[in-house]
Amino acid sequence: MNNKRIAITGMAINTPLGDRLDTFSANLLAGRSAITRWKLFAGESIYSKVGGDLSDYDIRSKLRSLAGVVDDGLFGRLENLRKRAPWVTQLTMLLAVDAYVDAKLHAGPYNPHEIATIVAGHNINQNYVHNSRQQFTEEPDFIDGLFALYGLDTDHAGSVSEVLQLRGPAYTVGGACASGNIALSGALDQIRYRGMQAVLVVAPILDFSPVDLHGMALMGAISYQSFNDTPALASRPYDTRREGFVPCHGGAVLVLEALETAKARGGRIYAEVLAADANADGNHLPQPSQEGQAHLMKKLLQAANLSPEQVDYISAHATSTPLGDLTEIRSIKQAFGKHAYQLKINAPKSMLGHTCWSAATVETVAAVLQMNAGKLHPSINIDVMDPEVDLDICQEVISYEANIVMKNSFGFGGINSISLLKRYEGI
Repeated sequence: MNNKRIAITGMAINTPLGDRLDTFSANLLAGRSAITRWKLFAGESIYSKVGGDLSDYDIRSKLRSLAGVVDDGLFGRLENLRKRAPWVTQLTMLLAVDAYVDAKLHAGPYNPHEIATIVAGHNINQNYVHNSRQQFTEEPDFIDGLFALYGLDTDHAGSVSEVLQLRGPAYTVGGACASGNIALSGALDQIRYRGMQAVLVVAPILDFSPVDLHGMALMGAISYQSFNDTPALASRPYDTRREGFVPCHGGAVLVLEALETAKARGGRIYAEVLAADANADGNHLPQPSQEGQAHLMKKLLQAANLSPEQVDYISAHATSTPLGDLTEIRSIKQAFGKHAYQLKINAPKSMLGHTCWSAATVETVAAVLQMNAGKLHPSINIDVMDPEVDLDICQEVISYEANIVMKNSFGFGGINSISLLKRYEGI
């Protein structure tokens, strides 16, 4: 087994709680909710009226902020590519440039053939495709002339690689809400076994369509009954009134490098990634498996050569579904035994809602920021704790030194993914 140490050297974020790392962190620690009534779907006849909405995000202002920060060639490519790209692909490119700059990869020296791009997610441009199909029913020849290209998930990987002129492997992995950690696992492999100097793990914003939202409501997966008039209260992991997750726009990018490479170039090191892996429950229905989740937790601890007692904090999947929240709690108890009661746990989706395909990556950024701040954010909207939830759930911001963090993410289709992160101590 290759034990090459892997560092996170760059991060970027875009959620309704902020598109800068400092703003995002401050809002999490303040316990602010990202959930409002949908503006994007205000005229749609769908049951669910609430979510995390970035449809009015100021792309032009963001683009202007990069002028003079990146070289003219990169800026020109970004400006030209975004003019025709779908809304969500524009945001993906902006996130990738932010992370690239944050890691100072633009300062070199790097071989572009040894930087990979892995996109986390599938069926990303859903609303673009939905709108194109509506246009097709009205007048087929008026659909976007590049629909056959922009409707593909590969457009995100291709656009990022073009704007940054990256020539290493570029591909997409999909595992529903487990996608981010699956992409992270692939990034570790690219550095440890494929000779890559760096990898961008790109987790685009899922461009929800009204059909997606209505379908999830009909399936009983998302909140739509009780909180349409009080959206900030809708996402409530562990509370007795939880009724389903709250879909939310949000994306993130991580830059990974071999630790020795990052240190040699004087790169900033946010954290180390010890391990990331996935498994399946053997069941395609949205019925989370305690056995599957607990098995993967134990497997990952073994892969990282850690005892359960060495883990300090779990950034939970905790989507605010009645069954999912309890299954994860039971899985933690099964995997960690008595130490489960010593762990600190919080639920980022209580504030962020569920960013779906990008959730693991968005919440990894949140976990790393908390590790480095020495503070854990609260889990909000817990008015009455579910009586089965007897672990240490953070309900207010606390000062806490987390050295080892577990990030859980579980997806529809019976796909589980988990990562382990370590605070970097300069050794």
